[in-house]
Amino acid sequence: MRTTMETGETVARRDDREGRRAAAFRSRLGAALAALALVVVGWLLPGPGAPARAADNPQLLPDHPTPVIDLAKALTDGERGALEAELEDFEASSGWKLRVLTQYERTPGLAVKGFWDLDERSLLLVADPRGGNLLNFNVGDALFALMPRTFWVELQTRYGNQFYVRDHGEDGAILSAIHAVKECLAIGGCQVVPGLPQEQWILTLCTSILGGLVVGFAAFPRKEGRRIEWTWVLLLSPLWLILFVALGMGPIVTRTNDLLPLLRNGLGFAGASVVAYLVAQKTLGGVRLEGKGDT
Repeated sequence: MRTTMETGETVARRDDREGRRAAAFRSRLGAALAALALVVVGWLLPGPGAPARAADNPQLLPDHPTPVIDLAKALTDGERGALEAELEDFEASSGWKLRVLTQYERTPGLAVKGFWDLDERSLLLVADPRGGNLLNFNVGDALFALMPRTFWVELQTRYGNQFYVRDHGEDGAILSAIHAVKECLAIGGCQVVPGLPQEQWILTLCTSILGGLVVGFAAFPRKEGRRIEWTWVLLLSPLWLILFVALGMGPIVTRTNDLLPLLRNGLGFAGASVVAYLVAQKTLGGVRLEGKGDT
């Protein structure tokens, strides 16, 4: 009898544990389903900082023809008026259709395509500060024939990055990008964005100086009776030519006609070569003479 009672109690306890486990499982499953539902709803419904999605909203379009729609108020009234006249005159003289749309919480979406009749000779610049970069471009096929994809990537990263926008404002970024495109179209196209920013010139100067250091240490004579070790200079020529010519001079000559940056980089290369040569002479040369004296 006692064994039967114990067995009944054991079964009851087992059933109780299984019941608690089933309840816990149902609770976890309900929580997981609720979390999944929240994720799906959050993905389907755009929040206040969500990027604009392609949707027609023609109510935001102006009731008159204009090449600039400034919904985000990134431009002043004077800037907007001047830019409108500039783009209209440029289209009349060249046939290229340049359009500017600024947006933040409101966007006309795909409705601008019909409003502006965008085609292969059109460029749409969209300025939206909600993304990581202010500028985006919708480029017609005819423009790609004159300016490759790398041009538009460089244009976006140069003028649309947060540091440029912080220093020059959203209006400065928009106007600089439009003027760069106009300049390239006026000369029949560009492979790179015209103009040499200060930070890019500093980078070319650093590579020029580094190339000069390589030449200076390579030119230090390893044997007595020699002034310059031409063998080592030629042996390391692929390295210092890449640093000085390709990285130090190339970005300058392709972006500007100004000779001053070339002169500065040339002086940096020559000065670094002399300094590296003298340093090697004082250090490595002294060690070599001490070794001979000990011998």
